Amino acid sequence: MRNQTTIKKNSNSRFIRIQLIAGLLLLIISGAKAQQAKDPAVIGRWDITIDKGGKSLPSWLEVQKSGTHTLIGRFTYAFGSARPISEVKPHDGKYSFSIPLQWEEGNRNMDFEFEVKGDELTGTMVYSDGVTYHFTGVRAPSMTRAKAPVWGKPVKLFNGKDTKGWHTDGNNQWVVESGILRSKHSGANLITDQKFSDFKLHIEFRYQKGSNSGVYLRGRYEVQVIDTKTGEPEPINNQFSAIYGFLPPNKMMAKNAGNGNHMILHW
Repeated sequence: MRNQTTIKKNSNSRFIRIQLIAGLLLLIISGAKAQQAKDPAVIGRWDITIDKGGKSLPSWLEVQKSGTHTLIGRFTYAFGSARPISEVKPHDGKYSFSIPLQWEEGNRNMDFEFEVKGDELTGTMVYSDGVTYHFTGVRAPSMTRAKAPVWGKPVKLFNGKDTKGWHTDGNNQWVVESGILRSKHSGANLITDQKFSDFKLHIEFRYQKGSNSGVYLRGRYEVQVIDTKTGEPEPINNQFSAIYGFLPPNKMMAKNAGNGNHMILHW
């Protein structure tokens, strides 16, 4: 009987161990399934086009996960830097977020609400003056290329005489003097008539003390042209040659105001 009892106890102990191991395996499998839960379709980068009173304004939106529950992001309006979004809130199949004023006129935040269907989104923006506008968006194309681009012949964007090949998004204040393209005061952006895919842009410029300007790539990403040395202090993401509010320069190459600068941008 003693031997039988011993064997029985060992059998029970083995059974308990098997149950424990099986239970742990179930927990591990359940945990793996939880980690593999599909991310919301809103996550990613989006090219946004806002219809503001019949005028198309390019913008962009990026949505990311923060931890396991919260969506955060960045948004760039038609002008200004990439601005942080503290939370992109889901509700009843839609998403919303709010950003404070930067360079806009008005006295209220800009509020956004939208829904995602596949690779497209549609929504509304309540602007800083309280007026509502509609916008659409598509997923931003990948910047990773399967193979190196084949560069064509250089295209001269400025002929040194006039603004032929360009147009503005408002009242034109641009003039050409002695072969130099100048904007004598703040005003409309100057936009190329041509559109480009992969490109290298070579620009030469100089600015006065305290100046703040820029070059928009694809209408959505502003490369800062600003008097970093003697102008108002700015965060590193807002300084000379930064992608405004998005990517800092990896090396500060700005010259003093009044001196010639140049950039070669690959985009």
